Amino acid sequence: MNDVFNSTALLLTLLNPFLVIIYLVDVVQKLEQKQFRHVLMRAGLITSAIFCSFVVLGDKIFTGVMQVEFASFQIFGGIVFLLIGIQFVFKGPVVIEALRGESSNISASIAMPVLIGPGTISACVLIGKRHEPLVACTIVVISVFVCLATILVLKFIHDMVNQKRSALIDRYIEIMGRITALYVGTVSIDMIMQGLRTWADKF
Repeated sequence: MNDVFNSTALLLTLLNPFLVIIYLVDVVQKLEQKQFRHVLMRAGLITSAIFCSFVVLGDKIFTGVMQVEFASFQIFGGIVFLLIGIQFVFKGPVVIEALRGESSNISASIAMPVLIGPGTISACVLIGKRHEPLVACTIVVISVFVCLATILVLKFIHDMVNQKRSALIDRYIEIMGRITALYVGTVSIDMIMQGLRTWADKF
């Protein structure tokens, strides 16, 4: 039971709804609660399906299907998120809006790159090694559900407060987004270094 809790906590920490809400600030501001909930639920279904695939198949997806090393994924993912973090520092949340593209495909673009990333995929591979497939998939679905439920609560709070303090909220989100980008950049460097160390250990 303790292992299940630890695995759930690991994935929830990496999903980090308090960080995701910063990335989704433009969507939060544009969509009504009902629309936002539907978009988020579809993104959650996509995310859960992909996470469960990595839970069940593990790094065989990389070595068997894609014929690449998982370390390569870590390095590439680290570089991508490093670039996002750098742009976020200088341009703010508009960077994520540009990455997601048009709103017609917003659910899929929220799932990736906002929810699905090298860190969360790595955690899913690890969870799949720790637990039986059914237990591991249950952990994934619960973690995604808790993350999305927290984001919906934050959206509700934002809508309530934003009616009176619009300028203040926008300024706070912009500042916190840039600060968060420093964390994203730091994690990205760590991912790149882990990938490089894994490659170095092969020689």
